Amino acid sequence: MADPDGFLKHQRREAEHRPVHLRVRDWGEMYEPVDLATLRNQASRCMDCAIPFCNSLSGCPLGNLIPDWNDLVYRDRWRDAIDRLHATNNFPEFTGRMCPAPCESACVLSINDDPVTIKQVENEIIDYAWEHGWVTPVRPSSKTAKRVAVIGSGPAGMAAAQQLTRAGHEVVVYERDDRPGGLIRYGIPDFKMDKALLDRRVTQMEAEGTVFECGVDVGVDLSVEDLRSSYDAVVLAIGALWQRELDIPGRHLRGVHLAMEYLVPSNRVQAGLLDRPPIDAAGKSVIIIGGGDTGADCLGTAHRQGASSVHQFDIHEQPPDDRPESTPWPLWPLVLRGSLAHEEGGKRVFAVQTDAFMGDESGHVRALLAHQVRELGRRNYEDVPGSEFELAADLVLLAIGFRGPDGQLLDKLGTELTERGNVAHDGSWGTTVPGVFACGDATRGASLIVWAIAEGRAAAASVDRYLVGETLLPAVL
Repeated sequence: MADPDGFLKHQRREAEHRPVHLRVRDWGEMYEPVDLATLRNQASRCMDCAIPFCNSLSGCPLGNLIPDWNDLVYRDRWRDAIDRLHATNNFPEFTGRMCPAPCESACVLSINDDPVTIKQVENEIIDYAWEHGWVTPVRPSSKTAKRVAVIGSGPAGMAAAQQLTRAGHEVVVYERDDRPGGLIRYGIPDFKMDKALLDRRVTQMEAEGTVFECGVDVGVDLSVEDLRSSYDAVVLAIGALWQRELDIPGRHLRGVHLAMEYLVPSNRVQAGLLDRPPIDAAGKSVIIIGGGDTGADCLGTAHRQGASSVHQFDIHEQPPDDRPESTPWPLWPLVLRGSLAHEEGGKRVFAVQTDAFMGDESGHVRALLAHQVRELGRRNYEDVPGSEFELAADLVLLAIGFRGPDGQLLDKLGTELTERGNVAHDGSWGTTVPGVFACGDATRGASLIVWAIAEGRAAAASVDRYLVGETLLPAVL
């Protein structure tokens, strides 16, 4: 425990955000630096709660030792704090920037007060550690002569690969894109996470012995037969990138795009791989259909490209500001949340369903037709009579989620799927094909980054046990 009275002395204070009028002019991260004295005060708010629900499975799938490193930050024991943090989380700079922090919703202090700024403290610990040169390669003490192929280099694949490399196995990560990182690389805008943070982790992993083979589409460039004959085990960390469609009249019109068709090339521009985005929101009336994180990423991108107006549609009714009785502590509360992109402008429109896209004479979208709905239950809506409306649009982005993993490689491997289209596993991450394991969004569907890393770590432990009969790798799940 930190200061026993810390939560009585200090109110929750989050990191300041960069001014909107400045940050929309660039692609830099959105937060201002936090001084260490303020951070120590925030860490001291971690109370003697006896049972830390923040690191329970519902609070943190990684099992992060949150009270431990809060106490250590308060005591200025930063080196010990990063050791505790790395004990459960391979990439805290990823989660510290992109996780929605269910740990804070489960914080005991949030029963009747504002929770501890757990995510902020986590982020500052890892940034401080990198700044002081404490994050170095962890090389295995011995080799096993076993070879493992990890398919996919997102957070699940990276976590599995790093754990298996440290266990002494020869690990090769295959990535279909030209650079490693999966969805973090080109699906997440730089204002959400600077890709230099990803690059330095890749460099660390390569120094440990992990090999990244990019530009390889497994099942096409590398046959399944060669894959299975060359490796003792295979880990599928291929994500769930099959995007949901909106099958309504006018979907064929130019100017109507899936979210990733917009975000990926926009992020490639920031990486210096393209001179200009093929889909540009500059000067356009933009409508984003979908109220989740991907939609918010589209919103922030459209702001930086200079959109004239942006509307973001959400089929759900607007949630309350305070925790409702239906999601009591320590459950994840159904409350109104906004990303930093929502601070920058645009209009959120709730309880609306799109009916059709309307085009001009050239075949380009000019407007959409929609109506209001009432939410009766999960995926159960009724139309509001007389609520139909038309809204002008030059660019429409569909950010309505992901259906599951791409099935082509799975068909060639022969792995079975669940009813929801995800890769089926035996509870220990083994698929129906011996020697083939799966983890992350490929098994869960599109989910949180903490689940991806947690499943990657857990799958690595199962693979290690499969290869050598036992494992010392930790696995919370």
